[in-house]
Amino acid sequence: MQTRIHEGRKRIDITYTNAATHEFFHWLGTHFFAPHVFVECKNYEGEVGNPELDQLSGRFSTSRGQFGILVCRHFDDKDLFIARCKDTALDQRGYIIPLDDEDLNTLVNSPRHPDGSVVFNLLRQRFSSLIM
Repeated sequence: MQTRIHEGRKRIDITYTNAATHEFFHWLGTHFFAPHVFVECKNYEGEVGNPELDQLSGRFSTSRGQFGILVCRHFDDKDLFIARCKDTALDQRGYIIPLDDEDLNTLVNSPRHPDGSVVFNLLRQRFSSLIM
């Protein structure tokens, strides 16, 4: 169910409370302001671009958090979209990790290690590209 903010004038597709005690989201909450994780889902045939990125970063605040995930079917140029996410981070408008169907397949179908390393490594690598 969508979360309504600003008296319903804006909505967030999915909002998670970040109560993680291990793996990526614990690391994230320990090092960055992420009490909530916002997820925007775009089931587009065409390219996901700056308007969608700006929509998600516009949901961040100093009270809600500064981290989100943009999920879509595919990126025509994933490296370009990651660069746009890095621009958003460098402009101090929050941190957004883009994930497409290929990434979701990796997360879901990779052998699950007890330490969560597959999930941690993919998300940490994607996050590192925003700050390095």
